[in-house]
Amino acid sequence: MKDRKLIERIEKLRQAIRHHNYRYYILNDPEVTDAEYDRLMRRLEELERAHPELIAPDSPTQRVGAEPLDEFETAAHTIPMLSLSNALNQDEMRAFDKRLKRFLNTAQDIEYVAELKFDGVAVELVFESRNLLIGSTRGDGFVGENITQNLRTIRAIPLILHRGDDLPPPERLEVRGEVIMHNADFKKLNTERERAGESPFANPRNAAAGSLRQLDSRITATRPLDIFFYGIGEVRGVTFASHWEILHSLHRWGLKTNPHRRLCHHIEEAIDFYQEMEEKRDTFPYEIDGVVLKVNHLGLQEKLGTIARSPRWALACKFKPRQESTRVMGIVLQVGRTGALTPVAILEPVSLSGVTISRATLHNEDELRRKDVRVGDTVIVERAGDVIPEVVKVITSQRNGTQKEFHFPDRCPVCKAKVIRLEGEAVHRCIGLTCSAKLKELIKHFASKRAMDIDGLGDKIVAQLVEKGLVKDPAELYSLRLEQLVAMERMAEKSGQNIIDAINQSKESGLARLIYALGIRHVGEHLAQVLAEHYPSIERLSKANEEELMNIPEIGPQVAASIVSFFKEKNNLRVIERLRAAGVKMKEEVRKVTAPSRIAGKSFVFTGGLQHFARDEAERLVESLGGRASSSVSKKTDFVVVGETPGSKLDKAKELGVKVITEEEFRKLVE
Repeated sequence: MKDRKLIERIEKLRQAIRHHNYRYYILNDPEVTDAEYDRLMRRLEELERAHPELIAPDSPTQRVGAEPLDEFETAAHTIPMLSLSNALNQDEMRAFDKRLKRFLNTAQDIEYVAELKFDGVAVELVFESRNLLIGSTRGDGFVGENITQNLRTIRAIPLILHRGDDLPPPERLEVRGEVIMHNADFKKLNTERERAGESPFANPRNAAAGSLRQLDSRITATRPLDIFFYGIGEVRGVTFASHWEILHSLHRWGLKTNPHRRLCHHIEEAIDFYQEMEEKRDTFPYEIDGVVLKVNHLGLQEKLGTIARSPRWALACKFKPRQESTRVMGIVLQVGRTGALTPVAILEPVSLSGVTISRATLHNEDELRRKDVRVGDTVIVERAGDVIPEVVKVITSQRNGTQKEFHFPDRCPVCKAKVIRLEGEAVHRCIGLTCSAKLKELIKHFASKRAMDIDGLGDKIVAQLVEKGLVKDPAELYSLRLEQLVAMERMAEKSGQNIIDAINQSKESGLARLIYALGIRHVGEHLAQVLAEHYPSIERLSKANEEELMNIPEIGPQVAASIVSFFKEKNNLRVIERLRAAGVKMKEEVRKVTAPSRIAGKSFVFTGGLQHFARDEAERLVESLGGRASSSVSKKTDFVVVGETPGSKLDKAKELGVKVITEEEFRKLVE
């Protein structure tokens, strides 16, 4: 039996370090100097090194994993991590408040909690019996990646919850937070990376995301990450009455919450907080891009429920986009999967919202001419929604005569094939079938989640496959071998096998997904489904003429011509034949109808948010019952289903005399 005094000494050291972590990270009131803290940590490390059998998983020394992972496992969220609806100004915040009052059938003021909206990475941590059990990314809101090893390296995350003064932690706690990197730490990290010859990160959010996705937690441990907790998932053993109470409880249990928050008794107080934070946004040591409003009382949250993939009781209030002036150094053309040539302004690098902007889209020739953007111009740029860089306008007063207009070429800058612009279209297109720029985008589209859903084929892997000549068209994906993938940069055998498995599974994706994946111009996901319902096989569709196609209500002359043109191309037919030979499913199973549906043959359009369905779920339900779901209202539309805050489709329906029904009426129709 080990010396009891040694065991007690080690445990006292652990308790002392946890206490000082709590004082430093949570209370922001350290009791010891950094040097004294380091001495305690070194003493514990020495004792554990000398007595490894006494190391405990929740010891403050056990933050960094020993071995790198091959890949991340998935982790399901017990309660989905939903995205939030957005407001872009004060009027939209007031409209949100009115909607909630109308839904609750009350004239009384609603109490809100207003918090900062961080520009970071959302994560969930699960604690059981006070101990950190698992940590994961948000992912798609339902399933994320298990990044426990990396989250353990963040000093602000306790490996064991603080006992609390009057409220002990629950038996199980799922807590949500945002991992961030402070601006000063981000700049220092980028300086170090540049000195080491590594590429700098674009912004603090990308740096945080890249750090959390390291398979080797020893790398993550070197990155200066921080976290703020803002909410909960499942909780066992404790009940709460309000969100404000949740935030205070998290703080007591040693989970770092942000002090910049306010309990607002009505919407105007929340708007005051929003304005105040927008004015102060540049004074914070980290990036924020808005304010989040949440209904405070949990009973009201439960009554309000969710709408599509967002809680009805919360709102992300975005700040106005930041603008800066910079110079246009050049204009280049970017080639998309359909051959579309998009002009892109190459800018003198400028910092916007913590992001270095060096490129901005100019959309097409008409937009380029309307704004009259020339090489050498000084322009105003902004990040629309703090995401997409865009040239807002030219400062013509700063022109000196050296600026040069940009003219679209008649040959593709990548493959030198002919460039055309069809009458009535704003876009120039490369018509070269072997254009490598088009090919990369086509392969990415073919493999995308809503097409053939080949998991693992990201931008970098697709680029390598095309550049190495391993894939010259989508059909060649199905002849890839494991040894070819493993020979590629940063590709482990397990990851390569996962891609091979995903490629094989995609053979059963079905006709509608295949039609969409082929990248036929003007044929999106919905029209692909419509075509699959009218034609039982690719072979049958390939033989359809324009007149026949236009008999389908949702297909007009332009779409019909595009489909026929696609199947006239011999190269396209060769690709389809090789897909068939590889075993890709080319036919749709005949649906067995047991009884006629009340909505069979009827056309539906949805507008506004639905309470009981996600939009795509409602559309799939209509189609499964023999109806059609359309994205636009016409005289041929039978029903427009109106949800919360409907858009212009409702006005169009009234104008055309189309029948308008509520979501509840729709539910009765499909029961």
